[in-house]
Amino acid sequence: MSIDNEGKTEEKNKKELFLEKMAERQKEAKIVRKIVGITAIAIIILIVIIGTSGYFYIKSALKPVDPGSKKEIIVDIPIGSSVSSIAQSLEDKGLVKNARVFKYYVKFKNESDFMAGKYHMNPSMTFNQIIDSLKTGKIMQKPVFSLTIPEGKQLDEIAALIAKKTNQKDKDIIKQLNDESFIQLLMKKYPNLLTTEILAKNVKHPLEGYLFPATYSFYKKDPSLEDIVAVMLDKTENVVMEYQSDLERDELTVHQFLTMSSLIEKEATQKADRGRIASVFFNRIKEGMPLQTDPTVLYAQGKHKEKVTYKDLEVNSPYNTYKNKGMPPGPIANSGIMSMEAALYPEETDYLYFLASKEGKVYFAKTLAEHNKLKEKYITNK
Repeated sequence: MSIDNEGKTEEKNKKELFLEKMAERQKEAKIVRKIVGITAIAIIILIVIIGTSGYFYIKSALKPVDPGSKKEIIVDIPIGSSVSSIAQSLEDKGLVKNARVFKYYVKFKNESDFMAGKYHMNPSMTFNQIIDSLKTGKIMQKPVFSLTIPEGKQLDEIAALIAKKTNQKDKDIIKQLNDESFIQLLMKKYPNLLTTEILAKNVKHPLEGYLFPATYSFYKKDPSLEDIVAVMLDKTENVVMEYQSDLERDELTVHQFLTMSSLIEKEATQKADRGRIASVFFNRIKEGMPLQTDPTVLYAQGKHKEKVTYKDLEVNSPYNTYKNKGMPPGPIANSGIMSMEAALYPEETDYLYFLASKEGKVYFAKTLAEHNKLKEKYITNK
């Protein structure tokens, strides 16, 4: 065989070998694509199955454990319980199917303000019914008694209301509410709410302004004063913590916040614009002027009356805002949501004075001359 023929044969063999390898690679690639395709389909099917299963599982978990059940189950929710611990307690008691699903449902609904207590529930309750019960303190049984604390009430008045509903005397109640060891005990339970500011030398009553105005239901015949106060402090803490970011923005402590809120509450009437009253107080503080609010004078004297005399204004007390600049040492009463929000979101005004007519309408002024004219028109000549 010639050299040329041998070269051609060798070249042909190389070409055939190349083609065979190419065909083999194409075959392998086809197999790989097929495997990838099958795997992808399997993964998609698996995702669909998991998603569908998850959907039906969550849908099932959202339903009552036993819609037809009339079984009564007692659940004890301790003070300071987290949503996670509450959810786990409900699962352990057979009231929800899955604690994690309940927890995320609560967070999705942005629910909060759950109240401590012993709840009588049953497996037929829906998530919303359980949440409503925990928020309102509804314990699925008739309360032994309910205690309503109106807005603007002072500690001695609250003590009298408690005394009427219990076998305790209002003097004994006040004594315990002012007892330092009792206060220290409460401070340990509510470190974010009750700070050392409430024990300052000039503070008249440590818990003044800290017992939130609301209606409270009690399910024991003779609850201790600590039990009664704890329910109120729970409510106050839940409300105040909602404004935590606002307090940090304004660099206000809880004590300062409740103090300003109480001044607004005691000065406001049903027709009053709390936002404008708040603006007057903040404007006067900014200008270095005394607040000169009558309710602080009456509080300093321990009096409850509508009209303040010139003699009253002479009382020597750190609470007398006619003699002392800035806010008083502490709250002078409890305050409601409207007054709290006015303290955080006052109107932007130039007013430095206000007065309320006998009809309850409030008039504002920028100067003392304007104020005196309004006083002559609506107060002096009436």
